[in-house]
Amino acid sequence: MNRHLRWAVQAFLALCVAVLTACGSLPAAPERAAERAEAADPGTPLATIATASGPADTRSGARLLPLGVYALDARIQLAERARRSLIVQYYQFENDATGRLLLQALRDAGQRGVQVRVLVDDLYTAKSQRLLLALSKTPNVQVRLYNPFCCNRNGVLARFVASPHEFGRLNHRMHNKLFVADGVMAVVGGRNIADDYFLLSSAQNFIDMDALLVGAVLPQLQAVFDAYWNSRQVWPIAEILPLVDGQAVQAGDFDRWIGARRPALQLPDADFLGYGPIGKDLDAGRIALHWGAAQVIADPPTKPDTMSDDEALATSVTMQVWGLLLAAKDQVELTSPYLVPGEKGMAAFQDLARRRVKLTLLTNSLAANDEPLVHTGYVRYRKRLLQSGADLYELSPQRTSAGKQFGVFGQSLGRLHSKTAAIDGQRIFLGSMNLDPRSATQNTEMGVVMDSVPLAQEMLRVIEVSKTRSAYRLRLAEDGYSVQWLAMDEATETVLTDEPESTFWQRLYNTLMGPLVPEVLL
Repeated sequence: MNRHLRWAVQAFLALCVAVLTACGSLPAAPERAAERAEAADPGTPLATIATASGPADTRSGARLLPLGVYALDARIQLAERARRSLIVQYYQFENDATGRLLLQALRDAGQRGVQVRVLVDDLYTAKSQRLLLALSKTPNVQVRLYNPFCCNRNGVLARFVASPHEFGRLNHRMHNKLFVADGVMAVVGGRNIADDYFLLSSAQNFIDMDALLVGAVLPQLQAVFDAYWNSRQVWPIAEILPLVDGQAVQAGDFDRWIGARRPALQLPDADFLGYGPIGKDLDAGRIALHWGAAQVIADPPTKPDTMSDDEALATSVTMQVWGLLLAAKDQVELTSPYLVPGEKGMAAFQDLARRRVKLTLLTNSLAANDEPLVHTGYVRYRKRLLQSGADLYELSPQRTSAGKQFGVFGQSLGRLHSKTAAIDGQRIFLGSMNLDPRSATQNTEMGVVMDSVPLAQEMLRVIEVSKTRSAYRLRLAEDGYSVQWLAMDEATETVLTDEPESTFWQRLYNTLMGPLVPEVLL
């Protein structure tokens, strides 16, 4: 969950009081031999299915996973069917129903001899750290933390207070999302491991996107993980958290802390793209996939420790995605929950307009944004985007929750979290990167670029459903200055002139606070 601005502001406040606080530091970096993923064993059940699912060439196969419960089930299915190895890399891994379900599957895999490596960014581990530590006591399971905090580990603010002199280091986080089984199947996309990414939260849930991948792209994904796993930014969790409540942790503590196994997921017969659950395909011995050339793009684990912000930006996933967008000839459809293009990005969008490339953007409305101040950064560019001819849509919490295409939201708040692009109807990007300054220069990010007309058409279908059934379309009023929001319900078009579904206090807060927040923090 992206609460970047919130914790950055909290951390800044912590610096103001840190003079009164003793400074802590990490232990010395442990010496360890580099570990590399083994070559895939073609005899494993998953490898046999991957081979049977497509051509024996240098292409990759992919299936989009727009439905949250299908995306979670895909991870569980891969964990349960793996025979040799599991690679797990996430920005957020919560101690909730979703997190515990996946943790149990990883523990079970380790107990049956699967080599499990789990890498989690340390920012949001306060609630999950003791389970992760207990998991690491399971045979064949290793757990490491990216860019860990040294001490006072019971909350984000407390962690920053304990190490105010390291704010520069601690401000850099690993935002990657990756799950690989037996080196032959992977899930990549925007979802973290928490209830609200899989429509299992009663408070808020995210529209997001993952993809199941097989084929030639798998060694690239494993190489990215290995670079992080072996980097100097990573520590074994036991080096950072040797004790819990003053006691050594044993493997048996895992069951005691995690509670009863969660009931099996309730899976609908099909998603709105027409696909059933992955498990049915795996049972049948062949997965329905679209095939094409694929490439992994990823920031190095050292970003931006060993380079300036300008250097980090120049080589970043963000700039590689901008390169893809600028190469478009006809059409770009892009979704980003946080859309702060900056002046360089705005110039790039205007260049697309000059070349008559149709640009469609979908982002969160103020009411849907879990980072309200980030919305102010987007608002700085909103009118210029409309003036340049971009088709602009903002996700509606009410319309999203009322729809059924992405699952049942119940009374929860619907938000956008997917980071996707469809280019010229034949190329897609899917990954962890937001179109904002933080993704560009502070976080590490990763994603996959794939050329496949059928896959791109399915991505466009998902975006079309999102923008027409779950969002407002924006336009400029006749005065050429004011913004209007349009919603179409059956045959009735509603025109709104204020930030829809937002409260007076939300709007006032953003009006007062927005100008005070530097864009680089957004």
